[in-house]
Amino acid sequence: MERILALRFEAARLLDFPNFADYALATRMARSVDEVIRFLRELGDAARPFARRELEELEAFAASTTGVQSVRLEPWDVSFYSEQLQRSRFSISQEELRPYFPLPRVLDGLFDVAGQLFGVRIRECQGVSVWHPDVRYFVIEDSSGDPVGSFYIDAYARPNKRSGAWQDECVGRKRLARGGEVLPVAYLVCNFLPPGEGRPALLTHDDVLTLFHEFGHGLHHMLTRVPYPSIAGTNGVAWDAIELPSQFLENYAWHPDVLRRIARHVDSGAALPVDKQSQLIATRSFHAGLHMMRQLELALFDFRLHAEYDPARGGRVGEVLAEVRREMAVIPVPPWNRFAHGFAHVFSGGYAAGYYSYKWAEVLAADAFAAFEEHGVFDQATAQRFLDSILSQGGSRDALEAFVAFRGREPDVRPLLKQHGIAA
Repeated sequence: MERILALRFEAARLLDFPNFADYALATRMARSVDEVIRFLRELGDAARPFARRELEELEAFAASTTGVQSVRLEPWDVSFYSEQLQRSRFSISQEELRPYFPLPRVLDGLFDVAGQLFGVRIRECQGVSVWHPDVRYFVIEDSSGDPVGSFYIDAYARPNKRSGAWQDECVGRKRLARGGEVLPVAYLVCNFLPPGEGRPALLTHDDVLTLFHEFGHGLHHMLTRVPYPSIAGTNGVAWDAIELPSQFLENYAWHPDVLRRIARHVDSGAALPVDKQSQLIATRSFHAGLHMMRQLELALFDFRLHAEYDPARGGRVGEVLAEVRREMAVIPVPPWNRFAHGFAHVFSGGYAAGYYSYKWAEVLAADAFAAFEEHGVFDQATAQRFLDSILSQGGSRDALEAFVAFRGREPDVRPLLKQHGIAA
């Protein structure tokens, strides 16, 4: 870790940046180290009281279930009792929801959401060459019936297939020198449980969120109007803004109007009962304070490591982590914990001085969706502005300028706090 931090600092200095954090921000939406630090601490100040109350409540619940007078939860206890409390409070589980989310109905609902928002029509094409029989191919058409892009969906888990879910570029939009344009093509890959004999694949609500998320990336890629591959679609978009369209579209998978459309029993066609729908929506803000403080702890640790590195003092990895935990951690951590040694996002992934981008993009997405809530979640004027300002622009426009063009102001953290039941 010391060697990695030293080399990153050296690379930044070679390019005349004071540190690696400033170097990383040169191509991101956030404009300065101070801005990122202020952003993380603003969220921390808002979420900390809620997180502490959530932990106190969880300890009281643990005490009541164990029959002892008081309980001080250790870190390894929290997940267990948190799951128990959630089951007790909401009486709903992901597996219980599977029969209500058959993949064909969810896809129809997802495509209908895209159609209502952006005036597109999505239809499946047969006879297209694919790499596996489960893969399906769809074309997106505009309101005039002209194709604007297409995509493959590879939805099911199978042996030797990479795990996880992602959207990637198959073909980027580009203008040809001899005239004409190549339209964008995307891959949407998931690992859902495959269908059983005589019945479709059944999704959990977490799976539904994953599908909406990846399709948000897909729309960003396919609805671009930029004809230059390096900045078309998701290419060239600032790292801390790239998740805006995907996290934005997730909001529709929580919305009652959309749930009424897509959540119907695979056998009877009966809608998900109203009480179950309400309980499902309520789970979104369950322990939101604790979850947020944990993410802020990781983000501030990562960012301070790279912003404060001094060759004379070294990385001070343990020291910085201890300082950050005193500021952000709500759940006590044992002194022998060596979390930093396994923080792969930062030390072997692409998130160095960028872990804050998870929360940054959540703020953008919540603020963008709030604009729709102000006028109706399917308001055409708002959707057209979102398409014109953000989805169609790719990396051709500064991310902050694009957001301001859509929202009329810079991002505000309050919609995210409200979304998770945390008072601003």
